[in-house]
Amino acid sequence: MLGRVTPHEAYRRVDFDARVNGADSSELVHVCLEQMVGALGTALHAHGIGDAALRSRSMTRALTAITALQMGVSGETAIASALNQVYAAARRTILDCSMDFTPDQVTQLRTDFQEIGQAMQAS
Repeated sequence: MLGRVTPHEAYRRVDFDARVNGADSSELVHVCLEQMVGALGTALHAHGIGDAALRSRSMTRALTAITALQMGVSGETAIASALNQVYAAARRTILDCSMDFTPDQVTQLRTDFQEIGQAMQAS
């Protein structure tokens, strides 16, 4: 299995691990948002070049990121409820597009989460 890991993937994993270790909760949310946006971008690129395996790995990475975001929501506030709804809808889109890739939906989801990440950084 280690033989299949590209140098780029190995570097990405080391970078991710280094950023996660010691990060506070808002930094972890930002890392998850970055991972999701990046994974969706890679999935779009993979689709464009016809690399189904890379597209699948990228969609799995996006699903992992949204799952982590969902797991991080706590409480019964209106904000928590809204986040749960947004994350659940994103999860459905990722799962649907994993089976029947729709570039327009993936692009829109990626744009939405880029905007969410930018808004969180600005506040």
